Amino acid sequence: MIEFQNICKTYRVAKRQAGFGNAVKSLFSREYETVRALDDVNFYIADGDIIGYIGPNGAGKSTTVKVMCGILTPDSGTCLVNGKIPWKERASHVKDIGVVFGQRSQLWWDVPVIDSFELLRDMYKIEEKAYRRNLEELTRLLELTELLKTPARNLSLGQRMRCEIAAPLLHDPKVLFLDEPTIGLDAVSKIAVRKFIRKINEEKGTTVVLTTHDMMDIEALTERILLIGHGRILLDGNLEELKQHVSREKKITVKYTGAAPALSAGMKLRESKENQLTVSLDPRVLPVSAAIAAFAAQTELLDVSVTDISAEEVVAALYKEYRI
Repeated sequence: MIEFQNICKTYRVAKRQAGFGNAVKSLFSREYETVRALDDVNFYIADGDIIGYIGPNGAGKSTTVKVMCGILTPDSGTCLVNGKIPWKERASHVKDIGVVFGQRSQLWWDVPVIDSFELLRDMYKIEEKAYRRNLEELTRLLELTELLKTPARNLSLGQRMRCEIAAPLLHDPKVLFLDEPTIGLDAVSKIAVRKFIRKINEEKGTTVVLTTHDMMDIEALTERILLIGHGRILLDGNLEELKQHVSREKKITVKYTGAAPALSAGMKLRESKENQLTVSLDPRVLPVSAAIAAFAAQTELLDVSVTDISAEEVVAALYKEYRI
């Protein structure tokens, strides 16, 4: 269980103009700007949920995660994670959580990965039997066998990220915080990581808080989304509900032979190329079945696909709506 109540966090940031003269001047007199990273943030996450926490750069996502991890102390408000206040009960709190920051490594750079894992075992005081069981399971699920003997600096980004995700799970945390876990990964590595996250959630009931700019991660893993902008929670809802909020349109792509079919009422052309047509359809004006029948009556259809608005289009529309 994670509960955020009226959390506020501000930073005091030094500002100066470019140039040597201004650099010297700043040594004696500095101008500061107060940045409100979190502004009265409230939300609740139940045990076993997978939450997509999204927003543009600088919206407050990483600050929120750092507060929940106990790295940062908020200016005001209360936060409970598994009944503990993170920044006041750090020693007991960190035993229940795992954290992955996509742009920061928790592996020691010049030693084999297995040495980093064993050091984490000692830090978290994991029983040997539990450590061996978890290590074997993580090695199998994330395909780490050939990587454990390799220094972190010699791993590719995708290989290192698989190890980074395994590291905080060695002690069986109740909550897993993932801050951009698939950043820079190739398609194969991303699919492997998503399958693994889904598996530990289903089998162990691990609560997962995922911050990402990759909307494929959101579609593959989450149902509920929290949208943050300007330090405030702007929207909290189910992905399908948000799609309906943004647009009820369906996207229909048809491949055909012969003459191009004409559009009917309720359709809007999105793309047209040789023997292929993509339209947006408002199903309140024309049902999907009727739209396909209208196309079929005019030409021979080779293929038809019907999709909802994508998660990327949903997020882009929400950013525009909330001006973030």
